[in-house]
Amino acid sequence: MKKLSSKKATEARTANRKKRSYFAQPVKPLLIVLSGPSGVGKDAILARMKESGYPLEYITTVTTRPRRAIEKEGIDYHFVSAEEFQEMITRNELLEWAKVYGNSYGVPKEAIKLALSRGKDAIVRVDVQGAASIKKILPQAVFIFIMPSSMEELAVRLRKRRTESPVDLAVRIKIAEKEIEKLPLFDYVVLNRQGEIDKAVSDIQAIVTAENRRVAPTPIMAAVIL
Repeated sequence: MKKLSSKKATEARTANRKKRSYFAQPVKPLLIVLSGPSGVGKDAILARMKESGYPLEYITTVTTRPRRAIEKEGIDYHFVSAEEFQEMITRNELLEWAKVYGNSYGVPKEAIKLALSRGKDAIVRVDVQGAASIKKILPQAVFIFIMPSSMEELAVRLRKRRTESPVDLAVRIKIAEKEIEKLPLFDYVVLNRQGEIDKAVSDIQAIVTAENRRVAPTPIMAAVIL
């Protein structure tokens, strides 16, 4: 067999190393930002994903809003006082925060850092205003907008919650219309029809799978640590 020249042998070794590296590519963890208008079913979707055992780190947001009877501390939200929330802002513990309907909401930075440092995909639920803020900080995140099938269906869902007065309900519907106009800020839209939550969950899982199969994903860990 003819012996390879020194140059060709070096080129062959380099090519083989590159081939091997394709099989050793580390998976880059994702930050998935789930958003959409109030009442569209974001909480129900996340609850169904947790029930299914889908492997994500679910980031619990912080709020000064009073806890509703059906909500659980640390699962639905971390409920804190206005003073505690302000202290978190002062200590730079929130990735983003905003006031929505008179209450403050924020995303804890440490929980995201911990999940990503472990190589785990993390998902966080925020309102549209919060998603826009995160987009400015971490444009590399995956932004998913949950869409109602119609404004009429959204209004029915909000009424069924019985957590708002008629005046507040009208305000939420008007805000929802404005929030839907922000759709171009997002990477994906998922339709959550009444009674078809499993389809919405399946669509989100497909998005996560596709993003994890990207040849050149953009790492976001450094940006989160800052």
